[in-house]
Amino acid sequence: MCGRFTLTADLPLLAERFHFDAADLALTPSYNVAPGQQVLSVIHDGTHPRAGYLRWGLVPSWARDPSVGHRMINARAETVAEKPSFRQALQRRRCLVLADGFFEWRRDGATKTPMYIRLNGHEPFAFAGLWDTWKDGTGTPLATCTILTTAANALVAPIHQRMPVILPPEAEAVWLDRRVTAPDELLALLTPYAPEHMQAYAVSPAVNSPRHNAPDCIVPV
Repeated sequence: MCGRFTLTADLPLLAERFHFDAADLALTPSYNVAPGQQVLSVIHDGTHPRAGYLRWGLVPSWARDPSVGHRMINARAETVAEKPSFRQALQRRRCLVLADGFFEWRRDGATKTPMYIRLNGHEPFAFAGLWDTWKDGTGTPLATCTILTTAANALVAPIHQRMPVILPPEAEAVWLDRRVTAPDELLALLTPYAPEHMQAYAVSPAVNSPRHNAPDCIVPV
């Protein structure tokens, strides 16, 4: 699964890398992004990529209660085209969730060691995501998202059996392209990232608390 990640890159760098206009956006570096928080994401509005914030934890438009989002922070790539909560979003509402690392917990006997996983060059990347908009009884909208997961690659497998789908740069435009709706074409993008381009190391258990959000979350121990 993916339950925590980081986004510490500068906004101008992200805007250049993911081709969006950052003029009306603000970004505070986050070293411990947790479910329920607002996450910087990119969608395609039919003309060009557009960035904004989505609450992490998908609430489908037809849901009775927004609390369902607590259970839908992730969607499994293997079943996303079949599940009622995700299949329409897969065809029509895909997004990039921006990050530059993520955490998983490795079981060491009776304890769990937090591990930080990032690309070798420390550059930002995009998780494959889905989004939806839910409205309450007054019509107030709530825009939310989920992050897709797949089987772990050789680097992550000793830590956890699942990992978030990190899209290679050449797949990002296809994932955002609203003209692409064939499930087979989309599912082919949801594969484990190449392990030789990633690194993992142990970090402080301070990251266990979602209230702790500081640079020491990603310092090796």
